[in-house]
Amino acid sequence: MDTELARTFLTVVAAGNFVSASERLNVSQSTVSTRIHTLESQLGCTLFVRNKAGTTLTAAGRQFQRHASTLVRTVEQARHDIGIPKGFSGTLSIGARIGLWEEFLLQWLPRMHASNPGIAIRAESGLEPEIMHGLIEGRLDIGVMYAPHSRPGLKIEQLFEERLVLVSTEATSEPEPQPGYVYVEWGPEFYARHSACFPNFGGPALTASIGWLGLHHVLQNGGSGYFPIRIVQRRLLEGTLHLVEGAPDFLIPAYAVYPAEHDRDVFDSALEIMRIIADSAVNAGDLRNGESKRS
Repeated sequence: MDTELARTFLTVVAAGNFVSASERLNVSQSTVSTRIHTLESQLGCTLFVRNKAGTTLTAAGRQFQRHASTLVRTVEQARHDIGIPKGFSGTLSIGARIGLWEEFLLQWLPRMHASNPGIAIRAESGLEPEIMHGLIEGRLDIGVMYAPHSRPGLKIEQLFEERLVLVSTEATSEPEPQPGYVYVEWGPEFYARHSACFPNFGGPALTASIGWLGLHHVLQNGGSGYFPIRIVQRRLLEGTLHLVEGAPDFLIPAYAVYPAEHDRDVFDSALEIMRIIADSAVNAGDLRNGESKRS
């Protein structure tokens, strides 16, 4: 079977419909439809039910998903094995949001290398849809993100709760979005809670899908925004940024997502190091202790 057909099938599963799948694959919708039709003809069954809400898997489609994931993952593993750098015995691919690399996974990398010197690591950054697609396709081994989607064959494990705090370049500021406020898309849970806490907020002049971009805009141009306490802690201590007194904090979970069936030795070591760093990062980055604690 052509692995391109299996990849297209998995992309439709991840995207939820043919239109979004065609955009991710950078091909026309008719090309996606043709590939799925060809695949269904080869298998002798219907894989998707199409409706106004998108596409849903049939019983045969759910069964084939496991085989498609295995097929693509096997090909990717073969590429990994062939492309293993000299002196290493294996590889591990990890994808995460930029904000989770900063002050978290960047600490994980050297510890992982020290604990597993024979494993070469491939590091990627991206948003949840791209990371989930990489996991489903088998291109990524572990994904670290805020808003994963449950998919057959993948396990979701909460690592820690990210504490988002409102910070400003001004020493004193009202406990709500002000001119110069940057809204960062931290996920649907943050959006819902943010809307509930600031019902009169008309909308920001700048919306950023990446926290790193929003933070550096604020630092260079002034303003405010919600960012993880662990990332802005050093700048708060330096006085570059200031906590906005009276503003609500928001907690959003950070997760590790990985195949339910995996190489126990490498994966268990990688995940255990993540858990250890997550515990220490959350404890060290909590500025709500003592006199600085706010409810």
